[in-house]
Amino acid sequence: MLKPLQNRVFIELLEESKTTESGIVVPDSGDKKSIKGKVVALGEGKTSSDGKVIPMTVKVGDKVVFNEYSTTDIKIDGKEYRVLSEDDILAILD
Repeated sequence: MLKPLQNRVFIELLEESKTTESGIVVPDSGDKKSIKGKVVALGEGKTSSDGKVIPMTVKVGDKVVFNEYSTTDIKIDGKEYRVLSEDDILAILD
């Protein structure tokens, strides 16, 4: 696995499926990109103007919602990941 630099975060997309009222699971059609994922790796944090490292808010294992238009897609060992700045994470899911 690669180690992200500064405040970059590696996200593994979470599969989203919809369930009908009768209980049938309909997988996402693929036209809309998921904006939910799980943090799998992160950098040490952003460096402030005075040279101090600002620690990351998220941690490995957190499920997050992020801005889908600010990501870079990469593939490692056949698995797809998104790389983004921690600033582009909108929320941590409980």
